[in-house]
Amino acid sequence: MPNPDTELYSVEVLFQDERTITVKLNDFPIQYANALRRICLSGVPVFAIDTVDVIENTTVFADEYLAHRLALVPLTTPTGKYNVPAQCDCQREEGCTNCSVMLLLKSGGTSETEDLTTARLSSEDPEVKPVNDDIPIATLAPMQKVEMECHARLGRGLDHAKWNASNISVLTGSEEEGLQLKVETAGSLNPASIILAGVEELERRLEEFGRAIQS
Repeated sequence: MPNPDTELYSVEVLFQDERTITVKLNDFPIQYANALRRICLSGVPVFAIDTVDVIENTTVFADEYLAHRLALVPLTTPTGKYNVPAQCDCQREEGCTNCSVMLLLKSGGTSETEDLTTARLSSEDPEVKPVNDDIPIATLAPMQKVEMECHARLGRGLDHAKWNASNISVLTGSEEEGLQLKVETAGSLNPASIILAGVEELERRLEEFGRAIQS
């Protein structure tokens, strides 16, 4: 294991675009790099629709089916703006404006068969919205309608797959030559932000562990 007094850790960005980043972790112990990889995959808080209030649904699809589809829609996530529900002062199951965002799904009426997509989801916060407008939710027959109030909250992939911040988090290489961490985002956060948030989350967990063994 490298001695922190003599070894200099460094990070090198090998590739980066809107959805993917690959960084080289020089002189990092593999256990540290792998811990970061796992947190990037399922430990970084992102927004997802958590509960749905059905106002109207005249489609052939069950309410639960539509709610499930909505929960899997990736939502953009502003960093530092909202609290994780468990850490919010409100401590209310329904949440508050500091830990919850409402999105409204309203199809309207149609005289012909129509694909209902995320373009119909409107958010009370423009910073929390579907990553694109073309994600299909359901196909509506003529005169069928859907209206639902969706409540999005921050969560981690450890609790449910809908809160996974990244699609791929892969560690390759060796400690001697440098470990390469590749992260591909679903769009909730940009890939660099996922790694930075992963570092912060890892630090937070280590601090909690330290307090626990000292108490």
